[in-house]
Amino acid sequence: MSVTVDAPRIEHHREPLGIGESAPRLSWRISAAPDGWQQTAYRIELEQRGTTSTHEVESAEQVLVDWPGEPLHSREQVTVRIAVRGTDGAWSTASPATTLEAGLLDPADWIARPVGAFRNENPHSDERRPSLVRRDFEVRDGLVRARLYATAHGVYEAELNGQRVGDDTLSPGWTVYGQRLRYYTYDVTDLVQPGANALGAWLGDGWYRGRLGWRGGFRNVYGYDQSFLGQLELTYADGTRETVATDLSWRSAPSPILHSGLYDGEDYDAREEQPGWSTAAFDDAQWEDVSERHRDPATLVAPTAPPVRATQEVLPVEVLTGPSGSRILDFGQNLVGRVRIRISGPAGTTVTLRTAEVLQDGEIYTRPLRAARSTDNYTLAGRDVEEWEPRFTFHGFRYAEVTGWPGDLDADVAAGALVARVYHTDLERTGWFASSDAALDRLHENVVWGMRGNFVDIPTDCPQRDERIGWTGDIQVFGPTASTLFDVSGMLSGWLRDVAIEQLPDGTVPWYVPVIPAVDKWTPLRPGAAWGDVATLLPWTLYERFGDAGVLRAQFDSARRWVDLLERRSGPSRLWNTGFQLGDWLDPAAPPDDPADALTDRYLVATAYFAKSARTVARMAEVLGLSDEQAHYDRLADEVATAFVAEYVHPDGTMTSDAQTAYALGLQFGLITDAGMRDAAATRLAQLVQDAGNRIATGFVGTPLVSDALSDGGHVDTAYDLILERECPSWLYQVEQGATTVWERWDSLLPDGTVNPGTMTSFNHYALGAVADWMHRVIAGLAPDAPGYRRIRFAPRPGGGLTSASARQLTAYGEAAISWRIEGGQLHVDLTVPVGAEAVLDLPGAGEETLAPGIHSRTVSIG
Repeated sequence: MSVTVDAPRIEHHREPLGIGESAPRLSWRISAAPDGWQQTAYRIELEQRGTTSTHEVESAEQVLVDWPGEPLHSREQVTVRIAVRGTDGAWSTASPATTLEAGLLDPADWIARPVGAFRNENPHSDERRPSLVRRDFEVRDGLVRARLYATAHGVYEAELNGQRVGDDTLSPGWTVYGQRLRYYTYDVTDLVQPGANALGAWLGDGWYRGRLGWRGGFRNVYGYDQSFLGQLELTYADGTRETVATDLSWRSAPSPILHSGLYDGEDYDAREEQPGWSTAAFDDAQWEDVSERHRDPATLVAPTAPPVRATQEVLPVEVLTGPSGSRILDFGQNLVGRVRIRISGPAGTTVTLRTAEVLQDGEIYTRPLRAARSTDNYTLAGRDVEEWEPRFTFHGFRYAEVTGWPGDLDADVAAGALVARVYHTDLERTGWFASSDAALDRLHENVVWGMRGNFVDIPTDCPQRDERIGWTGDIQVFGPTASTLFDVSGMLSGWLRDVAIEQLPDGTVPWYVPVIPAVDKWTPLRPGAAWGDVATLLPWTLYERFGDAGVLRAQFDSARRWVDLLERRSGPSRLWNTGFQLGDWLDPAAPPDDPADALTDRYLVATAYFAKSARTVARMAEVLGLSDEQAHYDRLADEVATAFVAEYVHPDGTMTSDAQTAYALGLQFGLITDAGMRDAAATRLAQLVQDAGNRIATGFVGTPLVSDALSDGGHVDTAYDLILERECPSWLYQVEQGATTVWERWDSLLPDGTVNPGTMTSFNHYALGAVADWMHRVIAGLAPDAPGYRRIRFAPRPGGGLTSASARQLTAYGEAAISWRIEGGQLHVDLTVPVGAEAVLDLPGAGEETLAPGIHSRTVSIG
């Protein structure tokens, strides 16, 4: 068998157009090689600036290796191929080529300025009508390349000669705009024509100046203006370049969008359309001048992750009639996106779409949305057929109430006239799980859907109500599961840059990033355990799962400053036992109106996280070669762990908070180190689970840890009892109730079928779905055993009556896979180890075995 090298990957980019790295790291997968083959060297071939260079390195590395060529210039294209040499001394053929292109790497490259309408800049109104902006331009013969670099104060969609530019939506997304505003690069060569052309953009408020937050929220958090910043660069065969940039020559007019908000939805009047407005033939004499705004070009940054896109379409599974006579579409899946309609009817007819996650008493139930209107209105122009989908909003919903439909709704639904389009950051799927238990598989699918719906540019808490913000605690606990299911390396490393920007000078990490004002307990900012620890634990998770030490380097100062703050807060006692804490948020025993009133002492939680973060910073320092820092934070972690045990653990291994979360923290954070005490603590945890009838008793903090604490502590059967329980509260209770995503509360829907009365009752929250990572690692038995899955641990632990399970993981080295089944008292296991990695196989009742790349099968007897 010959050695086959796949096309190289550039940093973490799926599409390396307009990248922001001047010396991007390279990775490659070896998809085929003879048994026993190992890489000993690699050769990188670069076609750069008209010449071809080769760079040979004696190394077995193939993930995120250093760029060997000259640093990239702005706009530069480079073609990259990889060849590898093995222990046999032979070189492979070169890989297929990957062509990368740099974006605008120097602030001096920008001549464009943000432009928008003069009107509707009232800072006190949320009813400002969005605008269109446009400009004509000429193109000479001999054009060879055209690139549009675009962003906005607000959100935008660009058009060129009447055609949509790109397929992204809600761009440029949400960052800490004052310091980092993303721009996107589009190849528009095929849209430009010799002679007259026109470029334009739709604009919306988005996160920049639209309403954000709860209890009425805040507007104009980042500015009052709604502006487009675009720079179209035309490159000709003779080497010259012409630039069409946003400036005072542009024109503006009101949009057919009458109102648009992320929470409220969109109102659109098709009678207000101006056909051909983004073509050169359009006469914009009646349009208005634009106003020019300010943007420091040094704040413009290229994205590190894919944009938000429509990735799927879902048809209604049923058309319902409510007791009031309302007509309701059931899409069969709680999803995030928008409804697209195809419709015919008289001009002036308005169709209204109201969305909700659940029904109650046969009608859509909107109370959980709080102040989010979640309604779209379309007023027909009277054409034969009209097609419309909102542009600058998104909804979290399963149901859509349709009012004012001018035709036969049932027949039109059957003909596909209404479809839900699913939107999220277009991440690459990397992890799959299946088992012999259909309910368990549905739980895993619910976790996947919940993650998709809450990864809309940033990792949000929920996608439906007046919130949708980047709660740091939620992604801290869900990070391992997110990193299993999808390649989140670029997205979350980019978001962590905003965490560092928003971090206060004293080291305080905000509760949510980007920060918005709040009128209640979230401001002024105060440090909080589990939430602030995202600064330490999420970078480490990304390193473990993707092998990227660069994220540790980029975030080390942020992580260190967080732990230094906790050291000052705790003082000589090393106990973090003061201040505002959420503790084990949404413990099922907590009352609906006080989710922080958990069974576990909130200061026990805080001190445990202090120890975990200190230890993690020490490990970060070790990877980065910072020996003094490593020694300091290891010593600090030891001191905190000692104080934790003295304060919260009895000599017999029981704890002052006799609760599932307390034991899970003490065990999984490595705080209880005495073997006898660990055994006693694990036994007590198992007893607590059994005494509760195998019902879950953990909130956001304990849920990601409790299953591992049981299985690592020798109580695998109890861990299965816990995950397979179907009574409330439990994971499968939600499945039994028809959930298609994971809920915010264990009992968001009460056993009597009514919605939980708490004001925070989302039916799409990913935090409690963090158990999916345990499902992959313990049920199926596939886990990283070295950063980036360089070494894989296959250690399935069958139980719970399951007869089979499987997992696949697309790692940086290729696909790793395990599939096991039980037949006749024997466990049959099939394994795949990708080239470049190795594996450790640990089967019940058998000794550990090291596996080389390839396909392996094993059979062992089980009791």
